[in-house]
Amino acid sequence: MIVREHENKFVMIEQDDHAHISGQLLHNWDRNLFRGHQLWKSVEYAVQNHDYGWKRIDKQPFWNDAKRAPYTFVDFPVLPKTVFYKHGIEEVVKKNAYAGLLCSRHYTNFLLDDKSEEAREFVDSEQRRQEQISKTLKIDDHLYDFHYELLQFCDSLSLYICLNEPGAAKPDEHPFFRHGIPAPSLLFEQNKMMARWKDEKTIELENFPFSAPFSVTIKYKNVLKTTISEKGLSNSFDDAPLKEYNVLLSEIT
Repeated sequence: MIVREHENKFVMIEQDDHAHISGQLLHNWDRNLFRGHQLWKSVEYAVQNHDYGWKRIDKQPFWNDAKRAPYTFVDFPVLPKTVFYKHGIEEVVKKNAYAGLLCSRHYTNFLLDDKSEEAREFVDSEQRRQEQISKTLKIDDHLYDFHYELLQFCDSLSLYICLNEPGAAKPDEHPFFRHGIPAPSLLFEQNKMMARWKDEKTIELENFPFSAPFSVTIKYKNVLKTTISEKGLSNSFDDAPLKEYNVLLSEIT
């Protein structure tokens, strides 16, 4: 779950909805900047479904007693998180092995520095999976690295959209992205792309990598803290109406 806390409410965005925004980003990518066109559909499937493991779990979010807030994708406990990760990867692999390979690498990267037993078991298991798929598909390492960075970029830009309050000034942006968004090294010299909110409905990007300006749709719920106190988080989230807003992405002028 992606969560922005306000004084009287939590703005909550499901991970799978965030992943679909990532898919919208790739759908609008300038095809002239894509490498390995024969793998486009596989990369597209990976980007759009990279958070498949959270799809059902986010329908009943968990409460973090220590922080008195909903658990987010950042602070969710490692053991159950690896279970969701593994489930999501396996579901993607069933549909498309190359997409599953990209998702496996994506999740493994999050836990490479985690020394817990659960994290080490997950990383070891997924690295074995990656080796097997790579041998079976005879992967081109250069294309694979580019497609992985593209998945990371779409994920990060979508998180930039979802984690920030619309119209946020640069000093008020989420700390993940104040100094740029990780971008494919083949296309960006500094391996980063700068973004900024022009206003509440527009984000401007430098070195615009998309075919034309376009809008993405963010789905979210406002869950009131008073309602959570009365009914609990799961019931409050379930009862909160689903809302939407659109954000235009364009080039910095």
